[in-house]
Amino acid sequence: MIKHKVLLLEGIHNQAVDNFKQAGCDVDRELTAFSSLELIEKLDTYDLVGIRSKTQLTSDILQQCKNLKAIGCFCIGTNQVNLKSAQLSGLPVFNAPYSNTRSVAELVISLMVALSRQICDRSQRAHQGVWDKSAKGANEVRGKTLGIIGYGHIGAQLSILAEALGLKVQYFDVIKKLPMGNAVSKDSLKNLLSTSDFVSLHVPETEQTKNMINKEELAQMKSGSYLINASRGSVVDIPALVASLKSKHIAGAAIDVYPKEPKNNQETFESELQGIDNVILTPHIGGSTEEAQLNIGIEVSTSLIDYVMKGQTWGAVNFPQIDLPQYDKSLYRLINIHKNEPGVLGEINGIVSKYGANIHRQYLSTHEDIGYMIMDLDTKESDSILTDIRAMTQSIRSRFLH
Repeated sequence: MIKHKVLLLEGIHNQAVDNFKQAGCDVDRELTAFSSLELIEKLDTYDLVGIRSKTQLTSDILQQCKNLKAIGCFCIGTNQVNLKSAQLSGLPVFNAPYSNTRSVAELVISLMVALSRQICDRSQRAHQGVWDKSAKGANEVRGKTLGIIGYGHIGAQLSILAEALGLKVQYFDVIKKLPMGNAVSKDSLKNLLSTSDFVSLHVPETEQTKNMINKEELAQMKSGSYLINASRGSVVDIPALVASLKSKHIAGAAIDVYPKEPKNNQETFESELQGIDNVILTPHIGGSTEEAQLNIGIEVSTSLIDYVMKGQTWGAVNFPQIDLPQYDKSLYRLINIHKNEPGVLGEINGIVSKYGANIHRQYLSTHEDIGYMIMDLDTKESDSILTDIRAMTQSIRSRFLH
């Protein structure tokens, strides 16, 4: 049995470590992210790597990882990985798109209540000995309108929780989405901003979403409304938000993500938003609950184990999707990733036939520039078959599972 080596960075939950060890893997777990130089130096000695949001796997790094077989993003996003480079290098990337949905949605609900009641400011004053008992500027969230920008898994979950609290919910998404409960879809971002008491952002980091909330959009928000960002730090123009808060057009904001974040808990955090009244700053903890990290650890480690042990790619964000049954261990399962060009399958079958191998079953799926083939063989010539297939100009990566 092949013993795979796994590197887990950024304090990934110990449940992932347990899963890998139960599958027979050797695991190294680090609490911090690695620098680019450390990744280049160490990463190619591992079969699998697990990261969170701070580790950056660039094209330059991935092209040097000839031994690496797959990447696990133990979080929702995958923008920290160059997905196209990983694909062309034959590296499937797995993530956990649903596991921290509830944690983020609950945080947003708590932030709405805290902003509306000025809880953080009043708590700080109480710690300083100031007794600020007053109803001025404190309001219930019931009956108010929540505008959700980005109605994906988190946005929809937030929609359900907010409605249960008595909020009216409306949302805007560039893709048409069916509403949950009584939520209403708005036809434009401007329409949503101008009619919402709370605006919560739940969009990915793309060129289209960079600074999507800037001076113009902030001016379109209702006077006295609140902004919450627990999505990506790049989607809000921070200087513009500071100006809007200081002018009192925006009554408060809660920010969990930032354009520039510390690499670890030892680095100092700095933001232009510090010291402004009714601004809640949290250190990127939207998905940082024990429950979410446990679920993420289970989901992503299971996907990686299924890939290296069975060849299954279900859930990979940059790869052909093949969901496989367990295979007969008396057979040899061949995994081949190749350039998506005509004639590849025929050439592989020709090599297998040359050595008299018996093909029991075969799977093929393609995705953009690559093809992914799995073949179960009865053969005594596995080494020769693998050598010839690897020598094909179209082959990117090839291996037998045992």
